[in-house]
Amino acid sequence: MADRARVASITASSAIEGIVVADGARADRILAGRVTKLRNRSEQELAGYRDAQDYLFQRQWQPLTSGLLVHLHRLLFAHTAADGGRFKHEDNLVVDSAADGELTIRFRPVSATDTPFFVAELIDRYRAEVAAQRHHPVLLVGLFALDLLVIHPFEDGNGRVTRALTNALLLDVGYTAPRYVSLEQQIAATADTYYRTLLESTHGWHDGQADPWPWLGYFVDILAAAYRTFAERAASERGDGSKQDRVRDYVLQHSPATFRVADIRRALPGISDPTIRVALDRLRREGAIASDGLGRAASWRRLRP
Repeated sequence: MADRARVASITASSAIEGIVVADGARADRILAGRVTKLRNRSEQELAGYRDAQDYLFQRQWQPLTSGLLVHLHRLLFAHTAADGGRFKHEDNLVVDSAADGELTIRFRPVSATDTPFFVAELIDRYRAEVAAQRHHPVLLVGLFALDLLVIHPFEDGNGRVTRALTNALLLDVGYTAPRYVSLEQQIAATADTYYRTLLESTHGWHDGQADPWPWLGYFVDILAAAYRTFAERAASERGDGSKQDRVRDYVLQHSPATFRVADIRRALPGISDPTIRVALDRLRREGAIASDGLGRAASWRRLRP
């Protein structure tokens, strides 16, 4: 489950920012470190997120410091020509772009001049509150993520650095689900709510009047959903359900609305293609899914939630 979650997290967190490698097999090779020549910016940034997440999951990254954030940013852009590994040098804005090209300001981050102070102060506050044990650690991690996103310390890559670090902070305070279930995949599936609750919780932030609860409610729900998914998958892998049942559960509960056999193969390693196709055929006869195309090129669509 850990390997599956790793792939899903890297892929989904990148996709949230529009970074997609269309060739799934090549993306898998990049994530496995088997591609030495990266062809374009999407492949470079996918490899960068791989390196940043692997650093947090496979090494002793503590303590949390400003230097750690800068290092993660450096890893994120190490395969590109971008200048990663430093805080922003110019003020930035977070904007929405309408279809006609008109820009709307979502919020104003902290100025470039004030960024090093705000990052250091946020880290000091977080570490002090975790040590004091006055508040639930999940809420503290959620608040840290919210404040870091509002500070927006980098010119690019703020969301990816924050999401990768959020996983590490949850593990650090004893919440292990992100190692086995991708929070980023769940965020990608609820992206509108993710951005809406973030925006709602940024209003009044600079004046100390922000309401963090829209974001915290969403954050807690995502983590709770991850634990439910973890329990379901653990039960399946203990043999409580047949392999066909596992395919059925994945297709109806966890797959994208449109998917291919290769997606199921990656999500459920160890289940053969014939078993997958038997389960898909049963779901098709039940009216739960429909196929588009034939053979290996076929894709499938869910017909009911």
